[in-house]
Amino acid sequence: MKLFECQKCGQPIYFENTACERCHSALGFLSDSLVMTALEPLAEAGTFRPLANPQLTVRYCKNAEHAACNWLLPTHSKDAFCPACQTNRTIPDLSDAQRLACWQRLETAKHRLVYGLIRLGLPVVSKLKDPERGVAFDFLAGPDFDFRETQKVITGHAEGLITINIAEADDAERERFRENMAEPYRTLLGHFRHEIGHYYWERLIQGNQPRIDSFRQMFGDEQLDYSQALETHYQSGPPADWQTHFVSAYASTHPWEDWAETWAHYQHIVDTLETAYAFGVHVDPREVDDPSMEAHAADFDPYRAAKFDDLVNVWLPLTYAVNSLNRSMGQPDLYPFVLQPEVIAKLAYIHDLIGGARG
Repeated sequence: MKLFECQKCGQPIYFENTACERCHSALGFLSDSLVMTALEPLAEAGTFRPLANPQLTVRYCKNAEHAACNWLLPTHSKDAFCPACQTNRTIPDLSDAQRLACWQRLETAKHRLVYGLIRLGLPVVSKLKDPERGVAFDFLAGPDFDFRETQKVITGHAEGLITINIAEADDAERERFRENMAEPYRTLLGHFRHEIGHYYWERLIQGNQPRIDSFRQMFGDEQLDYSQALETHYQSGPPADWQTHFVSAYASTHPWEDWAETWAHYQHIVDTLETAYAFGVHVDPREVDDPSMEAHAADFDPYRAAKFDDLVNVWLPLTYAVNSLNRSMGQPDLYPFVLQPEVIAKLAYIHDLIGGARG
């Protein structure tokens, strides 16, 4: 994520902010230019002039009414919702305060997802506008509003439709489920990045025989029985040597899950490195005389890196540093994963595929 500042007073601001803490200006996000902007109210109620682009006149996405979005639309736009909110097909009952709070957290994660996809140059089109090739989200609550996924509420992806159980947005419930599943990492943003990976498999690989062939060489044959693969995984667990071949234990389940998990980690890496780039982060351990432990994240824009090697050579020492910082605070590792050569090759495959699609 980029760093942003208020154009009126210079105060640093976050992607999710709606008002500047220093000058109290209203804030919003311009998705076309990927910039947070301070807003100057105009005579017509609900319209503003963005200081980042004074030639425009804008209004908030309709979901701003529910404190679920701070993205902006041109006043002349016929759309009521921003590009991120246009992907919603089903949202929870907002008259229920608990469901509303969960949905707000889901939207925060989803908007970060969409920001990253735009930065990668990937198409983000609502299924409501393009039923064949678009993407849409159903945010649903189970009958007991917990993690017991029934046939009605299963977090997953099917032909561009992504379903999220909104209980994932409850921190205590998600942590309980993470422990039950023995997962080292489980976040809302991680869910979104994983499930969108399935969607882009269909967009970038499905129906393209050369890409299918290269995918199978890297990840395996996706024609393997998926239901049986899941059953085997949950009954027997991952293979003993899974860390040699996969980014996570769940990635070992089936080539589709290997792809989606690797895709999610690619987005984790690129977006985190953009934040490090924005902060001008350098890692140069004082007590370690090893050049491979040095990271100069400020030297390039990770979203436009030509080679994945450029990313991983910074990512590995950076994660060592931030994991050490977390441990100093008594917190678990920020990135509790080990990237073996085979996993790095899969990440590089995704990097090259995205670069080719963008080109």
